[in-house]
This record gives sequence, C-alpha cells and structure tokens, in this order.
Amino acid sequence: MTPRSDSLFMRALRREPVDRTPLWMMRQAGRYLPEYRATRSRAGDFLTLASTPELACEVTLQPIERYGFDAAILFSDILILPHVMGLGLRFTPGEGPWFERPLKSAADVEKLPMPDPEDDTGYVMDAVRLIRRSLPEDVPLIGFAGSPWTVATYMIENLGSKNHADARRFLLAEPEAGDTLMKHLADATIDYLVAQVKAGADALMIFDSWGGVLSTTMYKRFSLASQQRIVDGVKQACPDTPLILFGKDCGQHLEKLAGTGCTALGVDWTMDMSEARERVGQQVALQGNLDPAVLLTAPDVIAAETRRVLDSYGPSPGHIFNLGHGITPQVPPEHVSVLVETVRDYSAELRSRS
Repeated sequence: MTPRSDSLFMRALRREPVDRTPLWMMRQAGRYLPEYRATRSRAGDFLTLASTPELACEVTLQPIERYGFDAAILFSDILILPHVMGLGLRFTPGEGPWFERPLKSAADVEKLPMPDPEDDTGYVMDAVRLIRRSLPEDVPLIGFAGSPWTVATYMIENLGSKNHADARRFLLAEPEAGDTLMKHLADATIDYLVAQVKAGADALMIFDSWGGVLSTTMYKRFSLASQQRIVDGVKQACPDTPLILFGKDCGQHLEKLAGTGCTALGVDWTMDMSEARERVGQQVALQGNLDPAVLLTAPDVIAAETRRVLDSYGPSPGHIFNLGHGITPQVPPEHVSVLVETVRDYSAELRSRS
C-alpha cells in the first residue's frame, strides 16, 4: 500500500477508522490566496493559467504548502471539455466564462466531436503528472470534471444564469437532443477522468453545480442518468479509484446519488450531516459541509460552526471535512487557518472520547 493509499483522506473514503477527520476545501487553490493572485497575474489570463502545466501545478500546491490540507485537487476548469470540442471558451473579467459558439440546435449537438484526452486535453494530463511528482508522497491528488448537465448549461446559454431557464427550455423542447448531449458529455468525461487516473490522480470528483434547478423528472433523465453513466464507466476502467459526487441543492436526491455506486457524496450546507448520514447509511462516505459564508465571520464563529459540523457527523468513520460549496474570494487566509486548526484538534478530541 502506498503512503497515499493509507492517508487519512483515502481511508476516510473507504470508511475506515482515522485518528482525526481529513480536510480539504473546494476551490482551495483560488483568489482568496495572495500567492494565487500573483501567479494568476503572471499568467495574464485564466485559460493560460489553467492550460500551462507548470502554472497549474504551482497553484495546486499553494494551499498544500500553506495549510497542509489532506488532499490536493487539480487546478483546472469544468469547461475544458466543451472548449476542446470547439465551442471557443473565453473568460471575461467580471462576467465569467462564455462560449463563442454556443449550442443552438440539435444539429449543433450532432456535430460535437469526441475529444482525445491525451491529445486535446494533453496539458491537463501533463499538469496531473507534474503535480503528482511535486506533491508530498502521502498527499492524494483529486482529479475532477463537471457533470454533463452542469457543463451543458454553459454550452447552451453562453453566459451562466441563476435559474438556467434557456438550458431547461432546450431540454424540454429537444429532449432527444438533450439525451444525445448528456450521453456524449458523459462518454467524453469518462475518457477524461480515466486519463487523469492514468496520469496520477488518486481520486475523482464530479461537480453538479446546477442539478438543483431541475424538476425531479428532468433531474432523473438528464443529470442523474448521465452521472450514473460516468460512475459505471469509471468503475469499469478504474475499479479501485474512489469517485465523489457533489450536487449543489440536490439534497432531495441524496439516496438516488448514493445508489449510483459512487464512493462518497459531497453535501452542501443546507442539510445537517446527521440527516445525510441517517439517509444514506453505510452506502457511502460523506464530504462537507460548512457554509462558505462562515469563513467571512470572526474566528470564534468559525471555530464554533466547524465544531457544530463535526458534532453533527460524529466520530464514526467516513467523514471528510469540506465546505458546502467553494470558498469565496473575499475570505481572509488567516480564517482558513482557524478552520484547519479546529478540524484537526476537535475531530481528534471527538474520537478520543468515543
């Protein structure tokens, strides 16, 4: 067994006993860190930063070097796949990502190519290999991708929105094209994630940021089904690689997600961890779920809310501490230090009592 396989993070994913709760944060390599902003300034633009392996490696390592998190996550973007499918990704300051050639019709969906992960996204795989060589041997690396539905919202709408009405309208008006798009993105994502594992990723994560805007019927057909396709494909190719599913505002679908065969579920901050544990039982490990806004408060509030999350889950195996969504850019870095210290000290205390 490698040091990474025996790490707190990997053992928690397997729901094995650990001395303390492992910790990492979504978007832990990001704008709240001054060192990230310096690297981003050198890169000139976000796409250059994400597509230059040396720079992607640098920012991936920054939060590990500063805080000693129990896992690193590849620095990249969920829209890399549609970008290499020819939609022309751009990032506009103050507005976020947009595509020069968004999907407008079923015919546009049929024209989408199937990317080769080593050729078309070779810079991502090069970054994974470089990060894996640069990380401490005992720190696992998480690879990731966006869920087909979440990625499709940007492909259809061009600019993101709050309710993704245009993307929902597309699926309702062109359901067969929607099925084709979800399957195409799922198959491309399987290849992309498997390539990340071959390059050195130790675990994988799927981000379904917009699953919560869908009706139950649409969620099952378009979001859940495509995630199930990915879980099945990745498990077949990489049976020993843990896979985490995270769906924002998807608490009503928790049991369905646990039933996909994934290893763990990310839980957003709208549900207590105790409820999530009760609902999924021993099927999966759970990751989460501090409200990111807590990190904008005072140190005593951060410590108290962190303890509350740990108490809600309890000392049982299978918990990975994280935020309920990504860290926001306004968070003072010293507030993250309070979070890290509280998780380490209090989770160890909880286990010593049990």
